[in-house]
Amino acid sequence: MLEASLTQPATPSAPDAGRIAAARQSAVRTLEIEQRGLEAVEQALRGELGEAFNTAADIIEAAGGNVVVTGMGKSGHIGRKIAATFASTGTPSHFVHPAEASHGDLGMIRTDDVVLALSWSGETPELSDIVAYTRRFGVKLIAITSRRGSALGSAADVGLFLPTSQEACPNGLAPTTSTTMQMVMGDALAVFLLERRGFTSTDFQRFHPGGKLGARLSKAQSVMHSGPELPVVPSSAGLSDAIVEMTSKRFGITGVVDEQGLLIGVLTDGDLRRAFRRGFVDGPVTAVMGQRPHSVGPDVLAVEVLAHMNKSRITCIFVVEDGKPVGLIHVHDLLRVGIV
Repeated sequence: MLEASLTQPATPSAPDAGRIAAARQSAVRTLEIEQRGLEAVEQALRGELGEAFNTAADIIEAAGGNVVVTGMGKSGHIGRKIAATFASTGTPSHFVHPAEASHGDLGMIRTDDVVLALSWSGETPELSDIVAYTRRFGVKLIAITSRRGSALGSAADVGLFLPTSQEACPNGLAPTTSTTMQMVMGDALAVFLLERRGFTSTDFQRFHPGGKLGARLSKAQSVMHSGPELPVVPSSAGLSDAIVEMTSKRFGITGVVDEQGLLIGVLTDGDLRRAFRRGFVDGPVTAVMGQRPHSVGPDVLAVEVLAHMNKSRITCIFVVEDGKPVGLIHVHDLLRVGIV
């Protein structure tokens, strides 16, 4: 009886069901409130905020230095994320804590930098020194705030003034909707600058070499087998020679090249099975090989290689350069590096 009770899912009691319903309602209410905040930002971007947004992007592009992001409290946490997003998408950026700036870190801000300051009220006292520094040395200042007439909003070269919106916190105190709106503005700026710059997936991979994302953005040449591992026979080879090459290289495939070294065909396990069904004869490999070999270039992204292999329903693909095989990729290689 005890064993049966352990294996059967428990049915929520009435009090549990009530708590679950309350949790769902709270979560949905938070999402709805924050969504309304984002809708207000979208609407504002169709007017003056959109013009200021474009001006802010122009300032960042023209400056030539880094985007120095700053903010206090929750705005500071959002600022760190915005700085990280800028940096990973081709806009050099770092975060400076406003309190630390008053104790030496102002030296991290150069005259060709742009300061992006976040403060919902625009009256954060810890920002005063960094704001004063930008005014004294002619450093461009962009503000993300909700109050146009605030100290920060008044001092900024351009203000991204966000519409006021209800916080999801039932007490109206904990920054929730406001921080979501700030983050969205930072993301929007980063993406807009990325698009203007023509930032490609190849550029993105340079800043993301690690983890699964880095693997997906790696190129075929970094995954392929090459040199003595590459299974290749000349077009003059016999079928038995090709079988030896296939088994010794252990990929279940070999490429066939002509006198110029160009890939003209492949011999696979499937080709061999069909040959044996017809009755094995050790004739020329060109009589049995497949004459439309699948191939990719060395600079093709590994994730695109996987897509090609899935579409063609193959487990191996040759990497060619100027028509000549330089490598081979097995689907297991893509699994090994975490692309799938």
